[in-house]
Amino acid sequence: MAPERTSGDLRTAGIGRGWPVPVFVDGKEVQAFEGETVLAVLWASGDHTLHTTARTHEPRGFFCGIGVCFDCLVTIDGIVNLRACLEPVRSGMKIKRQQDPGYTHAR
Repeated sequence: MAPERTSGDLRTAGIGRGWPVPVFVDGKEVQAFEGETVLAVLWASGDHTLHTTARTHEPRGFFCGIGVCFDCLVTIDGIVNLRACLEPVRSGMKIKRQQDPGYTHAR
């Protein structure tokens, strides 16, 4: 028999969220929960464009959600090209959606 749910509650019965922790997305504080991935936090907060491609400047979101496709690349605490679907949130982490090719040019 399927577990009962309240209206609008899409979580699996018996599985709760971790403790709330603050993270910063493009400089804005967002509430996250321990145990979630960066992708889950961004998606839940409405940030569905995670990076923009270097050559064609097309927005990318997530595709596979398991670290294979590299469509969810973000910058975390200054480290570029991290897959948001594989990175667990940590209190105070600074997440930036990439608007560049994912590397810096030496001048």
